[in-house]
Amino acid sequence: MAPTTLDPHTALVIIDLQKGIVGLPGIPAIGDVIGHARALADAFRARGLPVVLVNVAGSAPGRTEQPPRQTGPRPEDWTDFIPELDRQPEDIVVTKRTWGAFASTDLEAQLKALGVTQVVIAGIATGTGVEATARQAYEQGFNVTLAIDAMTDMRPEAHDYSISKVFPRLGETGATREIVDLLQTRSA
Repeated sequence: MAPTTLDPHTALVIIDLQKGIVGLPGIPAIGDVIGHARALADAFRARGLPVVLVNVAGSAPGRTEQPPRQTGPRPEDWTDFIPELDRQPEDIVVTKRTWGAFASTDLEAQLKALGVTQVVIAGIATGTGVEATARQAYEQGFNVTLAIDAMTDMRPEAHDYSISKVFPRLGETGATREIVDLLQTRSA
């Protein structure tokens, strides 16, 4: 179902489109996801709306029940945002150590200080970072829209489950073109 509205104070939140994650093998449709995320970022920036770039550096402290996915040091540029996002000086940058971008960060405070009432969320991975951020945004009282063609997951079943079962309970879903069209209509 296409999104129906965007609040006047909406921010774009892009999750984990960073060199260390995008460079992993086997990520479905990553080129399309990057293109859609960039189109959203360009549209938000053109209208003076906040763009939040979120990266992940490590994991939550104290978790020992699962072995680390990576042993040894990560490359120095692992957390760097991919150049296709065209990071701008006015972009908000948030580094997280958990799945969601609101837990243990100041993202909520930064957005509320700007008067943001709605977030559009995109990125990797649909069933973890994107979904956790969407749940946290919803719990913090933000209206939530999810750009479903601007996200992917290495686990197709997790991607499909989040889109079909979880996201409709948290907010509206739609394609990048539909969200950009709403932005254009609103500012016309």
